Amino acid sequence: MLYSKIEGKGKPLLILHGFLGMLDNWKSIGSKFAENGFEVHLLDLRNHGRSLHSDYFNYEIMANDVLDYCQQHQLKTIDLIGHSMGGKVAMLFATMYPDLVHKLIVADISPKQYAPHHQDILAGLNAIDFSVKPDRTAVEEILAPYISDFGTRQFLMKSLYWKTPGQLAFRFNLEVFNNKIEEIGTALPLENHFDKPTLFIRGGNSKYILDSDLPQIKIQFPNYVLKTIPEVGHWLHAEKPEVFFEESISFLK
Repeated sequence: MLYSKIEGKGKPLLILHGFLGMLDNWKSIGSKFAENGFEVHLLDLRNHGRSLHSDYFNYEIMANDVLDYCQQHQLKTIDLIGHSMGGKVAMLFATMYPDLVHKLIVADISPKQYAPHHQDILAGLNAIDFSVKPDRTAVEEILAPYISDFGTRQFLMKSLYWKTPGQLAFRFNLEVFNNKIEEIGTALPLENHFDKPTLFIRGGNSKYILDSDLPQIKIQFPNYVLKTIPEVGHWLHAEKPEVFFEESISFLK
């Protein structure tokens, strides 16, 4: 069972976070959807946040986790938003179970294969020795030489928690990510397609969705539209949350 937070009443809307993230990354935007007539389900995907830790980790398993969640909560039709890794889960889920999905929003990720590109982040995370009981300041100082971007470090620091008094830990399952990192870049199977309304939103400064990706997106998501939020990178929903929300709510409604 995936851990979730549910807010609001109305049409069910599931939101899936990205790699190394957690549902808390979406609390503010989730509340805005809840204020606008949606029953918002923020999910922690497996090996993230407060959800189960498991050696089994790939997109098909994560999509089936979402299916199990829908069945346990008796959700017959949902709208679905996914960012980055969560966007890949959302795309696969929609193509596997199209009858369950009314509208799909994919944030800054395409169906294509991505080469491994999280090496510096993983190196920084693996450099932390929690056995010496570092505090939050010490953890960030260890991460800084590996991850120069302040926003990325703060994003990772949100997954820190006090496992016991005086003992910090990350909520995500770093050991499994070290062993299964190639799974994150896996392409959506070419034969998979979803014919219902789909919105792709990309960051104007991000390179995750290129113009050269659009012909393949058109094949697999023939009823898609693309919106670009200028002057933001991969964390577009955090950099310009108001614009992201407005693009999303206008599409969903």
